[in-house]
Amino acid sequence: MTDFEITAIEDTKKWLLAAVVGLNLCPFAKAVVVKDMVRYRVCSSADSADLLVMLREELLHLAQADPNTLDTTLLIAPKALPDFLDFNDFLAQCDDVLIGLKLDGVLQVADFHPHYQFGGTDVNDIENFTNRTPYPTLHLLREDSIDKAVQAYPDASLIFERNIEVLNTLGHQAWAQLGIASRLHH
Repeated sequence: MTDFEITAIEDTKKWLLAAVVGLNLCPFAKAVVVKDMVRYRVCSSADSADLLVMLREELLHLAQADPNTLDTTLLIAPKALPDFLDFNDFLAQCDDVLIGLKLDGVLQVADFHPHYQFGGTDVNDIENFTNRTPYPTLHLLREDSIDKAVQAYPDASLIFERNIEVLNTLGHQAWAQLGIASRLHH
């Protein structure tokens, strides 16, 4: 593993611990992080076609892995798709790969980006930060894990609203102090 890949993984782990687990943005994350059931992979290429190849490999790997030892994969792409709109458009190709592998309904791909922006928001609205990572990242997860988590957390539909509340209380300055801002390389 190169120094570049190690840094990308370390930055992503810091984000995961500080924001996702630390702020409890995803109440399901802590258990898999603590149990070391997260696989971190880095696509070092700037070419989105290479990222798709790696996505395919990682989807197959996750589908074949023992769910008791590997629950989820974070595929980090520090050099690919720095523009959020390009990244957002790219997600349709990710869905095509998932469907082509006949893994839709088994796995899903969630998306995170340093410049994430929900529709109908301004770029600096704090709610966008719920999906902001140091690098463009594809989160591969098992549908079964989502189903189990939702059963264990009956108000799962309220998580997003709660996260907006948490971030509004936290504010931009405190978010910046977490030290997990964009690390994109252009």
